[in-house]
Amino acid sequence: MNKHLLAATPAILVTLLAYPAAGRQSGDPPPRIVPPVVEGAAPVTVEKVTVHGASLAGNLEGNAADRDLIVYLPPSYAEDTVRRYPVVYALHGYTIDNDIWATEIKTPQTIEGAFALGTPEMIVVLPDSRTLHNGSMYSSSVTTGDWEGFIADDVVSWVDVNFRTLPDRASRGLVGHSMGGYGAARIGMKRPDVFGSLYIMSPCCMSPRGAPSAEILAALDTLETPEASTELGFLQRATLAVASAWSPNPDNPPFYADLPTGDRADDVLARWAANAPLSMVHQYVFSLKRYAAIALDVGDRDGLRVDTRELHDILSTYGIANKLEIYDGDHVSAVADRFQNHVMPFFGDHLAFD
Repeated sequence: MNKHLLAATPAILVTLLAYPAAGRQSGDPPPRIVPPVVEGAAPVTVEKVTVHGASLAGNLEGNAADRDLIVYLPPSYAEDTVRRYPVVYALHGYTIDNDIWATEIKTPQTIEGAFALGTPEMIVVLPDSRTLHNGSMYSSSVTTGDWEGFIADDVVSWVDVNFRTLPDRASRGLVGHSMGGYGAARIGMKRPDVFGSLYIMSPCCMSPRGAPSAEILAALDTLETPEASTELGFLQRATLAVASAWSPNPDNPPFYADLPTGDRADDVLARWAANAPLSMVHQYVFSLKRYAAIALDVGDRDGLRVDTRELHDILSTYGIANKLEIYDGDHVSAVADRFQNHVMPFFGDHLAFD
């Protein structure tokens, strides 16, 4: 393997990039909270479609530019043929795709339940952002593709053309969990021209940290091809995902990425730090002040609660209105309940419906 792909692994990867490393504290994990089916809830229509992501075309990693979307159309959509609807875009976490994300948040049941309990009807969209190394980090990189542009431009434009949406930022919400929470924070900072309200769930990768790992170095040192990386463990693959997204190098095949080692170490770590929202946020204060509402949540037994609170504190220091809720749970125990009873009502309260 190219010597520049020997690396120190950021400690945040140990904390969380996906639910298997959910930052749980000692003791038994809390039980999963799944809302009961709401009796009499009207069914939504589920459409699975493929969208061409021009923003992803030609990426060096070979990630597909044609991506799947799951689209949930509200119960009145088929009958009320002149009505237009707000749209919520929900971003999944690391190691999973939008189909697995749907099973975690129990859609369409939780969407139907939210509507039945009084949330105004809206369209909900789940894009697929899984890559060769298990996650795009919703970042822009010649190696992985421009995932910021894919979400904010390609997907939003396609949905606006193909469904009866309210094509205005005030009627678009962005939410994500874990890596998706990172994506909601990152894209939210950069694209207030597209989205009007943000909900950030248990976000990973908020702060830049680094720690060497002999085990990861050994695993990467023997890696010969990108395809072989699929046999690696979670932390090794997560390290490659971060490098591909945040320190791409088109002159460093076959992985086209650098990790912090040797004479490149300081430069690569600086590039990684530049992609940490707790570092980025100070540059995007005026952008974040444009949002109608920003919410954050995290479980009290989730290792990510410290960074989530810090983001809340920074936003508050700058006078950016936001609400933080630390609830009873770990990283994944309450995601379905949160989606039905907190995320959907939040957007129902803050998106523009006409």
